[in-house]
Amino acid sequence: MKFGETFKEYLLKEQEGSINNCSHIEYKRLKKVLKSCRSCKQLEDFCDDDNQAAKQQLCQCQSCPLCDQTFFSELMKEALEIVGCFSSRVRDLRPLHISTGMQRYLMQLRKCFKNDQQNMVEEGKMLIEYATMNAIAIRKILKKYDKIHCSENGKNFRSKMQSEHIELLQSPWLIELGAFYLNLDTSDGGHVSGLSGHFSSDLDATPPVMTMILPDSKKLDYDLTCAVCLEMVFNPCALSCGHLFCNACACSAASVMIFKGLKTASRESKCPICREAGVYTKSVQMLELDMLLKRRCKDYWKERMNAERVIILKQTKEFWDSQTKYMIGY
Repeated sequence: MKFGETFKEYLLKEQEGSINNCSHIEYKRLKKVLKSCRSCKQLEDFCDDDNQAAKQQLCQCQSCPLCDQTFFSELMKEALEIVGCFSSRVRDLRPLHISTGMQRYLMQLRKCFKNDQQNMVEEGKMLIEYATMNAIAIRKILKKYDKIHCSENGKNFRSKMQSEHIELLQSPWLIELGAFYLNLDTSDGGHVSGLSGHFSSDLDATPPVMTMILPDSKKLDYDLTCAVCLEMVFNPCALSCGHLFCNACACSAASVMIFKGLKTASRESKCPICREAGVYTKSVQMLELDMLLKRRCKDYWKERMNAERVIILKQTKEFWDSQTKYMIGY
């Protein structure tokens, strides 16, 4: 079955689900945009010709103003809406699974009257399908654009999406959703129906990885190594550029004390990997990933926790000593 038909079936199924109020890639309409351009069609026919010299002459990142004006602007708009919807839905899903303090008490009380387990399973399944199907649709339509125009504009547009952090398959929220699935999948000592086969993890490998299998059998590996300490991430956080670090390592890179948090980092502070500035204040604490590591790497997690406590106590003492000296004048 062609992907267009598969995607159509997916959309029809989701019309009855809770994800139907989120944006989707208008795959069919974008294909019509490409087909409706006469110059594109002529270019496609010309590229199919056996004249290799002419074909090489065309393959110079050619673009079509009629297509580009509608195609890329609409695709960017849809991609932004999808990323926003996906991130907010995963963010809203976490409190049903992870809660602390009074929220934890209320959630436990709620379980006496309502079982959220099946709801979480269904929501997680829909979000996984939502992210993967739309990501594949973007990849397919950009590949089709390049094929029709004999260009690399589609490939360049995808690179632009990655640089602007709207590439769904590289989103830290997808890693968090994967950790949520793995935590939920083993919470009862068995596999949760409807979620098996999407994510797996090998935390003993070098480097430790989380693996995702897409519906078209494409495999994605997410490296869980911190680029600062070169160890498996502990108390992980993702900067707004998408790169993953230990919380303590990110604080060190931003020159802030751990107990103050990354929100206090200067806007001039840069990511240690991509050197992008202003990425700390909108960082995401990876609560589900931290829970996964705590459950599956207990000795490592305890060792890192004890080491971090020593650092926090030392930083706290130094901070208040400096404040005291400032206040009393010596």
